[in-house]
Amino acid sequence: MHTFYTSRRILLLPLTLLFFACSQNAAEEDPKPVDPFNPTPYTLQLPKTFTNNYPRFEDNPMTKDGVELGRHLFYEKRLSGNNTMSCGSCHQQEKAFTDGKALAVGIDGNQHRRNAMSLANLLWFFNYNWDGSALTLEEQARIPIESEVELHQPLAEGVKKLQNTALYPPMFRKAFGSDTITEANILKALAQFQRTLISADSRYDRYLAGEQALTPDEQEGMKLFMTHPEPGIALRGGNCGDCHGGTLLSMRTMQNNGLDETLTDLGYGAVTGREVDNGKFKVPSLRNIALTAPYMHDGRFNTLEEVLDHYNEHIKYNSPHLSPLIIEATNEVGGKTLLITQEEKRKIIAFLHTLTDSTFIANPKFSDPFK
Repeated sequence: MHTFYTSRRILLLPLTLLFFACSQNAAEEDPKPVDPFNPTPYTLQLPKTFTNNYPRFEDNPMTKDGVELGRHLFYEKRLSGNNTMSCGSCHQQEKAFTDGKALAVGIDGNQHRRNAMSLANLLWFFNYNWDGSALTLEEQARIPIESEVELHQPLAEGVKKLQNTALYPPMFRKAFGSDTITEANILKALAQFQRTLISADSRYDRYLAGEQALTPDEQEGMKLFMTHPEPGIALRGGNCGDCHGGTLLSMRTMQNNGLDETLTDLGYGAVTGREVDNGKFKVPSLRNIALTAPYMHDGRFNTLEEVLDHYNEHIKYNSPHLSPLIIEATNEVGGKTLLITQEEKRKIIAFLHTLTDSTFIANPKFSDPFK
């Protein structure tokens, strides 16, 4: 695990111990599996071009019944306080599991302070939420369920509701060996399902596999996207790949991308307690980016054109702890801003549209089972 994750664990030691204690209590309360219990393992089909560096989850082995249970729970409105919303309400498949809103809205009509993130390729990430406040999908799943501005219900109440249905006790028995529903097993099932949300069949992926060509503009856009500019040798670049590189289209780091001079949301800094992390947010994957507007952690930009205008012309260079990857990026000797042309912007956006995975947004394995 990377050093900054280790340091964060030290800083959050009291919370970590509390979470561990709660997890231990939940585990002690879990009923023992009823014999015979021989679940069928779920085999993930991992893209050949993706890194093999991803967190393992030995304490929550994936099974076919566990994944299917998680799919049902992802779309289950009983996990909300008034039975009107589910995880799938803010993470809609046709929008690459976002909701098309600048800020997410919960069951009480209250706006969250942040945008709903896309859920593609979560298997490969080491922390979750815009501020990196969850280290596992199991840990993350509890947060929106119990948040006052999201589903707004104690998970224990969700357990009671599900236990009193005809549907769920048999599903939990198949997935975990007992029809007694627990908080821990709800979170495990949700995590199992979300780990299957793999997006790797875009035109860009088919290009990487040698199966489909990109247009000249798309190829130029890809080159600009991936290139860090070096004006001294006349190497032009859009500097996008420094943070959004690799086949994941994210380097899986936390960065301050110069949105504000005065920080109203400390982001990662509020989690670690370190001043140097103030204003840093998770670098999201840009896969399916054409489907996931509005953009940024607070949804301030409505279009990809606005996003490129920000990086090209509107970086707040006085923003605390601005990423050095941005500070040094310019296409002109002695330049300060990025200084790409309108034509170069157009080509980069053309490339970004090749990242749309139409198979992912229509895969029935990821769809709402109640429809």
